[in-house]
Amino acid sequence: MKKYIKKISLILLFLILPFKAFALIEIDITRGNLDPLPVAVSPLSIDDNSKINFEKILNTENIGSEISTIVENNLRASGIFNPLNKDAFLQAPDIAHLKPRFEDWNLIKAQALITGKITYDEGKLRVEFRLWDVLAGKEILALAFTTAPNNWRRVGHIISDKVYERLTGEKGYFDTRIIYVAEEGPKTQRIKKLAIMDQDGFNNKFLTLGNELVLTPRFNPTSQMVTYLSYFKNLPRVYLLDIATGTQEVVGDFPGMTFAPRFSPDGKKIIMSFAKDGQSDIYVMDLENRIVERITNHPSIDTSPSFSPDEKYVTFNSDRSGHQQIYVMDSDGNNVKRISFGDGLYGTPVWSPRGDLIAFTKLHQGSFYIGVMRPDGSGERLLTENFYQEAPSWSPNGRILIFYRETKTDQEGDGFSAKLWSIDLTGYNERLIETETDASDPSWSSLLSN
Repeated sequence: MKKYIKKISLILLFLILPFKAFALIEIDITRGNLDPLPVAVSPLSIDDNSKINFEKILNTENIGSEISTIVENNLRASGIFNPLNKDAFLQAPDIAHLKPRFEDWNLIKAQALITGKITYDEGKLRVEFRLWDVLAGKEILALAFTTAPNNWRRVGHIISDKVYERLTGEKGYFDTRIIYVAEEGPKTQRIKKLAIMDQDGFNNKFLTLGNELVLTPRFNPTSQMVTYLSYFKNLPRVYLLDIATGTQEVVGDFPGMTFAPRFSPDGKKIIMSFAKDGQSDIYVMDLENRIVERITNHPSIDTSPSFSPDEKYVTFNSDRSGHQQIYVMDSDGNNVKRISFGDGLYGTPVWSPRGDLIAFTKLHQGSFYIGVMRPDGSGERLLTENFYQEAPSWSPNGRILIFYRETKTDQEGDGFSAKLWSIDLTGYNERLIETETDASDPSWSSLLSN
């Protein structure tokens, strides 16, 4: 498999004072934002010579407009920005990039303005962009990127992340990828393959052929490594896959049923549940020496473990109370505490990378919910309800959850589909993520540009 994370060199041109020092733009992303920030994303200007070169190389008429559209779509999808219609722009892109007429942008009620310029430089794509505070009449960020021309989509995602971070004070999540299980065929005979795509659904690639059943792929938080479960001759195996090189290896063959392998936050261990001798308990494997340590020992079903970001604690679900609930324990298995006490069954807990919340799936009165609660079980909030949905995974900034949702089926099994959806922590911004096939079991990568 060809390596396809390409290097982007980032040159900081200049950065004005920190955001909170003077900027008039303020965005509160901790609550439902019913009035998204009006932002103008001007098409990136390009000279005629560069346009000719990029048309030959990339077979696209205007790479500047393409990149600005990516930025627009990313910011709109976040739910906290409202990109304005370009038909209302009064200033040409090249002039706006040099010096905006802020009165023109005020006239269309833009509060922030993004401008840019593209040039062809010795076979490279060079992109400059600037972020302007329209209300204050000031430039607040300027950056330049140089990369291979066919890496232009990533440039759009990186610009989106820089704008998001500058205006919200938190890291973005746009220059990321999602691994998932691509599904095809009738529900009783599904072909399941590993697939990966950019977070906006583009650049989809299949990583396995579908000859073997694959389940629960999970990204390493520190690299482009994936762990997943696959069945070889009906024997469950846990695999490691290096996305960049295509190198794959078996972590281990287990003489029983293995469930939901997941990396530790430092990427050096895998935590999973393992059914053995009639019990399902939680185990941790050190990837360096392959030593496996059992951390629960209870005559119940313990599964779906997830480390806290500091690796001091583990959350998991168990039926040890008689019904499936969520628990938290020390990483060595001590001090087990139940944290879910609402009506219904709780499962698939996963700790936020921020450490402040645990996401979960809940089944109550025939409906499935995706929700969050604090690590002590307080503050439970249900974000979305549907016929069937599960497997939440966090964006790297801990603000968005991706999960999969199934439609109802008729008695013959026709009409079945599984799709990926995302929702933010406010519960207001829910959207479908388009995939080439049906999709399940998503996992979000860390930022590629870190």
